[in-house]
Amino acid sequence: QVQLVESGGTLVQAGGSLRLSCAASGFTFSINGMAWFRQAAGKEREFVATIDSSGSMTDYVDIVKGRFTISRDKAKNTMYLQMNSLEPEDTAVYYCAGNRLNNMITSNPKLYDFWGQGTQVTVSS
Repeated sequence: QVQLVESGGTLVQAGGSLRLSCAASGFTFSINGMAWFRQAAGKEREFVATIDSSGSMTDYVDIVKGRFTISRDKAKNTMYLQMNSLEPEDTAVYYCAGNRLNNMITSNPKLYDFWGQGTQVTVSS
């Protein structure tokens, strides 16, 4: 069993920064690839960023490239999302996810086996 718990979401002004964390517990050896997704009110869940097991491969949705940075600390079983230059359009519930896929990254939510409960990020204009 794997548990993922997000934290760090809050209300922030446009142009500000936030760092989200995702702490993994349980059978963490099962986790290889990890990712952040988000879901705005009334919209479908969308991919934000992903990172492979080693941290050497990352990918981002175009609209966050240059503003968001995904990283992970395997020793702490924690993944991060540094978000800079936040915009009101970034307002959403942010979810972390993990999968068992090794040496690859994917933006497909169907390929993720483990999900957190989400943390709310609200960006005011």
